[in-house]
Amino acid sequence: MQNNHTKNLAFLLLATLFISTSGVLGKYIAMPPEAIILFRALFAAAFIYLFCRIKKIDLSIHSKKDKLSFLIGGFFMGAHWVTYFYALKLSNVAIGMLSMFTFPVMTALLEPFFSKQKLNGVHVLLALLVLLGVYFLVPNFSIENDEAKGILLGVFSALCYSLRNLITKKSVTSYNSSAIMLFQLIIVTILLLPVLFFSDISNFNSQLPFLLLVALLTTAIGHTMLVNSLQNFSVSTASIIGSIQPIFGIIIAYIFINEIPNKNTFIGGSLILLTVVIESIRSKKSSKQTK
Repeated sequence: MQNNHTKNLAFLLLATLFISTSGVLGKYIAMPPEAIILFRALFAAAFIYLFCRIKKIDLSIHSKKDKLSFLIGGFFMGAHWVTYFYALKLSNVAIGMLSMFTFPVMTALLEPFFSKQKLNGVHVLLALLVLLGVYFLVPNFSIENDEAKGILLGVFSALCYSLRNLITKKSVTSYNSSAIMLFQLIIVTILLLPVLFFSDISNFNSQLPFLLLVALLTTAIGHTMLVNSLQNFSVSTASIIGSIQPIFGIIIAYIFINEIPNKNTFIGGSLILLTVVIESIRSKKSSKQTK
């Protein structure tokens, strides 16, 4: 049992590492965010569809209710990605990622409305600790400040991400995680097709390798692994453990694009990392008690 929990936790952390590459790629790719997300979703859908065919994964949808769930989940995933990439463009990788990580707060508060479980006080306290970490990243607030705009978009992105995860949680027991991702990616692609007519994609060829990387590593592999992890963790637990993602992202940004975090980034990042350690230990004990 202990080995299974450790393995599940390692799987979730690896998924988080892969997803963390979105910060650097979102900042680095020289295209408008909505165009990046269109091609990200399109290419990732192609990768996952090929994987599903090789593995002979059932891609049938069982009911109209499930179709509606995938449609809404796909909408929120697309909104999350577009606003998150705008947050990265307006600020930097550290601020963009950490502001988006207000989503554990939202998830912990919203999850009781999506399931029969009661509001968990520990989740709320840990989520507030994450929020305190993000507080250290906030510059002098002004609506004319690009970093402030980035934070606001990051927080809105967090709300969309929370809703998408909570909606998706209900499907993981009935559908393969790759199939769920494929359905949502198709929705994102369809919703963003008009981008081809008004967005600047003139440098598509030069950016293609990076678009393929964000589609394959970050999306097809990382997000599918995350969805699969919802079978073993509550959304709140997965969200709080996933809060280590900005730490990974900041380290990757330092290595590849030489973004150097300031003192407040280290303080905020340390608080977020603390919640990951606490929740990892707490969820491990809970797992033992329920088996």
